[in-house]
Amino acid sequence: MTGLDRVAAITAFALLLPLSTAAQETATIDSGKLAAVPSAASSAEPPQAEAPTPPSSSQAPTADPVPAAKEPAVAPEQKPDPLAALDPADRVIAEKIRDLLATKSDRIFAGKMERAAVEAFYQNRNLAPLWLDKGIENARAKAVIARLRNADADGLEPSDYKTPNFAPPGQGPDAIAEAELRLTQSVLTYARHVQAGRFPYSRMSRNIELPQAPPEPADVLKRVADATDVAKALDEFTPQNEPYRKLKAMLAQMRGKSDSSRSEISDGPVLSYNRRNPMEDPRVPLLRERFNVSDEPSDLRYDARLADAVKKFQQGNDLPATGNLDARTLRELNGPTHDRQIDVIIANMERWRWYPRDLGKAHVLVNEPDFSLKVMHDGAQVWTTRIVIGKPSMQTPLLSETMKSVTINPTWNVPPSIVHNEYLPALAQDPTVLSRMGLRVSYGSGGVHISMPPGDKNALGRLRFNFPNRFLVDQHDTPDKHLFAHDVRAESHGCMRVQDPAKYAEVLFNIAHPDEHWTAEKVTGMFGRSEQDVALQPAQIWVHLTYQTAFVDEAGKLQIRRDVYNLDSRTLAAIKTERGIIEPGSEHKREQEIAYGSPRRSGRHSFFSRPVFSGTPYGGSYGRPYAAPFGGSYYARPRPPRAVYYR
Repeated sequence: MTGLDRVAAITAFALLLPLSTAAQETATIDSGKLAAVPSAASSAEPPQAEAPTPPSSSQAPTADPVPAAKEPAVAPEQKPDPLAALDPADRVIAEKIRDLLATKSDRIFAGKMERAAVEAFYQNRNLAPLWLDKGIENARAKAVIARLRNADADGLEPSDYKTPNFAPPGQGPDAIAEAELRLTQSVLTYARHVQAGRFPYSRMSRNIELPQAPPEPADVLKRVADATDVAKALDEFTPQNEPYRKLKAMLAQMRGKSDSSRSEISDGPVLSYNRRNPMEDPRVPLLRERFNVSDEPSDLRYDARLADAVKKFQQGNDLPATGNLDARTLRELNGPTHDRQIDVIIANMERWRWYPRDLGKAHVLVNEPDFSLKVMHDGAQVWTTRIVIGKPSMQTPLLSETMKSVTINPTWNVPPSIVHNEYLPALAQDPTVLSRMGLRVSYGSGGVHISMPPGDKNALGRLRFNFPNRFLVDQHDTPDKHLFAHDVRAESHGCMRVQDPAKYAEVLFNIAHPDEHWTAEKVTGMFGRSEQDVALQPAQIWVHLTYQTAFVDEAGKLQIRRDVYNLDSRTLAAIKTERGIIEPGSEHKREQEIAYGSPRRSGRHSFFSRPVFSGTPYGGSYGRPYAAPFGGSYYARPRPPRAVYYR
């Protein structure tokens, strides 16, 4: 007998053995049933016509009845194959996707949340490929790949978003399945970068408190899978505010310009503005064209408008802002400015991604490098004014908060750092120095408390605008009005001083309480000795402290401002070197009750338990000497006489 015959015989035997055993069991059961039937002789009743035949005398007596056999076990019901409905070409890819998600997902996807979202997404679609139809790259994949390759339109690097080739010759299911997941990963990375930025801002500065909210990976995948226009779906993750959209359009415009087509401005004497006797020069028409100051293109006079345009150019290029066309300014004008301006635009677009996607129906937009404040309502600018911001060693932070109230006639409570480092040493040398400055000194169990009551000489002026934040900064009036005449107004210790605070209060009150018909005169009529808080809530008026060294003005012209805090270079350096997952921001404990109270009338508070935030990224510290939580600053507050030396 051959080996094949033996295998066949064994197989047949294995099949017949259960049948034989079952037959024996059936016979045993039947005999037991028969033995259990009573005989006709022993029956008390007459025999019935259909009674069974009694067993013969030769049959051995039966034992106890045999128990009934257990029913054979039912085989478990098999679950339907989730891949059965897929096209055969997609099914083989789906099987490989399942294997990759089980073994290599941590090598493809960055974080746990992203991996979990991807696995759930593919499981919910029975592992069907997203970018393939019947094993062939689909229209969705082609549209996504085209959008990723155009990522530089939003100032991003296309090389950060690898796009696979689904159709190289000889590519097997394993490679195609990995290409599928790699493209999914690129889409998730792009959506995260374009909405929230390429790196956590904490890697660049500790002087920032912004949402920087990345999209949910599951939401990205659902939108892309459901969209009829995938490119449009991805565009929805870009910041939707107007400043960002204008910068994006300007970026495209700047890249379309050619430096080779630009006329060079020739050397010549220094041009300066003289109101009585304006200088004339043949280079002036070209300057007017360059700066878009073209009322009279043929006018050769170096007038005030042209000098002002040159001055703004100098401010935006870290040149002495003289308004004179000197050799340094000329070299910068003739240099490769487009590349540098493009970098500045990209840095500003990156920072806009950290802010809330919705800036609010009513919001205050502070542009620190422009030293300006705008009030926006229903998409339109309703008011603007000049401000003073923190000096480079005491920088005004970047943040988004809601305006809670306006304090009229605020009391300035001197923070402990100033008390111990300045005023107490001065008091030790001259017991009357603080009273001559208008400061009040009181002693208690908590130590010494120094304050300045409301009045014209108060360091906070007559108004303070409160939006509680962990940096303890605010906006306020100031007695030092002369600072607003300066072109560069980085003079405070972090708080913002407002040029026209009464008008500012009027605008905010009319947004929050439109039926009360506030005016600046009504506000100033409340000036006096009694501190009062006027609540702005429940109206939502957001305050966004921004750092826009590049923005597009109302005339559609690009404006460049000096990088007073050196944030552009830091942002660009981080863009080139940093990449990281942006997790949802940790909730910082709000300092509303500590910093501002709720509400106050007396103005008397102790600040010795106040936390001190030190170590700002550029050498400053909100807790070092002169740092005032309520907006007081070295420049805004009274100082001891110069004869007193205590530093």
